[in-house]
Amino acid sequence: MSEMHSEWLQLEQGLRAWYARPGSAGPHPGVVIFIEAFGVNSHFQDVAERFAKAGYCAIVPDIYHGKVYAYSDFEHAIGHLKTLKDDMVMQEAGQAIAELQKRSEVHSDAIGAIGFCMGGRFAFMANAVHADKLGAAVAFYGAGIAPDQDSVGRRPLLDLVDRMRAPLLLLYGADDTSITPEEHGRIATALSTAKKRYTLTLFPGAPHGFFADPRDSYRPEAAAEGWRLTLDHFSHYLGRPA
Repeated sequence: MSEMHSEWLQLEQGLRAWYARPGSAGPHPGVVIFIEAFGVNSHFQDVAERFAKAGYCAIVPDIYHGKVYAYSDFEHAIGHLKTLKDDMVMQEAGQAIAELQKRSEVHSDAIGAIGFCMGGRFAFMANAVHADKLGAAVAFYGAGIAPDQDSVGRRPLLDLVDRMRAPLLLLYGADDTSITPEEHGRIATALSTAKKRYTLTLFPGAPHGFFADPRDSYRPEAAAEGWRLTLDHFSHYLGRPA
């Protein structure tokens, strides 16, 4: 499936979102995409369009409200990340989910969430906060889920695990210095203890940010396999795209 359409949508309360959908009428499964710390840049517009070409209606809530930072501008990106409030991001995620649910081309009972880095943490969180609306979740190197001490002061999320319903796919790079093997263990222990359905997979030789092709951290083989695993996860739990 190659034909698709993409555009900015204006949601309520000043929130906008990038939206990409297949060219056919559907209904198609939907995906909410949570960004890295750099804003809804051309990479995330492209990720949404890749999902649309794969048969999904994909929405990227602009939780940075128009701000975009270059990948080299780590200082200002992290500065913006520190201003985010979890409750507000989850409210905006709820708006994005509601937008998908009301659209005729979306199968309202087949919506998943995915996030990368900062957004991986938000996908993990949404899987609990919006448990009644999500059928699957994926987190690529979700930073700040269960650190000993988070470098930017975010609270750990393991207390949310009991509320999760949807199967979770967690992807990490073995060379990610910001997320340790001990953190993988804490997350796995919490999910296993709560008897949740999850998969945690590790890519040798891959650093943090291995999926993002504009970044120096990009690793094509790990990114390609991570994408395949993501599509397999979503098609299994949300239903195969038409």
